[in-house]
Amino acid sequence: MARRFEGEKLLVASHNAGKVREIGELLAPYGIETVSAADLDLPAPEETESTFEGNARIKAHAAAKASGLPALSDDSGFSVAALDGAPGVYAADWAETPQGRDFGMAMQRVWDECEAKSAPEPRTAAFHCCLCLAWPDGHDEIFMGTVSGSITWPPRGALGFGYDPMFVRAGETRTFGEISAQEKHADSHRARAFALLVDAVFKGDEA
Repeated sequence: MARRFEGEKLLVASHNAGKVREIGELLAPYGIETVSAADLDLPAPEETESTFEGNARIKAHAAAKASGLPALSDDSGFSVAALDGAPGVYAADWAETPQGRDFGMAMQRVWDECEAKSAPEPRTAAFHCCLCLAWPDGHDEIFMGTVSGSITWPPRGALGFGYDPMFVRAGETRTFGEISAQEKHADSHRARAFALLVDAVFKGDEA
């Protein structure tokens, strides 16, 4: 059985204001106050692992150790079966340029590499989200959420971010870039991971 969260304050191990706000809103119904790594001026640790779980653990444990608070981290990415799971944990790295992240460039690279391999349609893909809740004593709980689908070209929609405009969830015809944030968050990789987290750690046997 997962360890229950018994505190009143949780550190969100992220410097991403949008992600911190989203997590805070999710946990508000449980009376949990959230504080971010940026609020406490904590440095972002180097993510040196090759798995979502590994990098999520690095971020959560570093934040918990530095703050003395339980810490929740999120590591997510995008994988394409024809590319042997790439870009995977390196999804953001594929978008890096000297001027900042360019996901149009990253999506073009994904498609070009599939074309170079003459990958058959449908070109299956998935978004992944790994949540790690770590305590200062070194204990942690891991929750993984995945949404499967396929990639399409050219990208469509301006409502999402990252690789959203080229991803079509299974059973859908619209890309993640064409559906509203509310609709996407109701059944996204992050939403699925959070549902597992809440049921196991915040609701526990009271659910």
